[in-house]
Amino acid sequence: MIQKTAAAEARLDHPIRNFSVQLSLTPRGARLARLLATEQLRAWELPLDPARQLVAELAANAATHSRVPGRDFRLTLYVVGDTLRIEVTDTCGDLLPRPQDPTSDAESGRGLVLVEAFADRWGVTQGPCPRKTVWAELNLVPLAPDPARTCSGARGALPKELQG
Repeated sequence: MIQKTAAAEARLDHPIRNFSVQLSLTPRGARLARLLATEQLRAWELPLDPARQLVAELAANAATHSRVPGRDFRLTLYVVGDTLRIEVTDTCGDLLPRPQDPTSDAESGRGLVLVEAFADRWGVTQGPCPRKTVWAELNLVPLAPDPARTCSGARGALPKELQG
């Protein structure tokens, strides 16, 4: 059965890839989410940034605002075609995130402003009760291989309109 699934995926032009992990709803769990996502992106040979910043913000928001004793959160990464989808699911579905307009001297409140700036799309999906999933999507633009280019092991590029 596993061989048939792998063979079918190998025939696709753009294989569907996914990674999912359940972590503690703590600052340590949020940090681990970013580290695990970074390693998964490297394994998939995808650009690390801004995806790891999105994971860091979404996981930190869950650990800060959705903490319920004894409950965890789930980080899920999907790649379908040329889209990377990042999902953070927690069990505090009654508290929906919304971007704030923090003052210049505020020490917090910029997380979703950053998500809005980095992501091509983002949103919140509620349910099943008591869960909610905050998600962000990035359009992936592959880079043509350049033997003279040295990098950290990740491949990819910003969309042409964002390049300087």
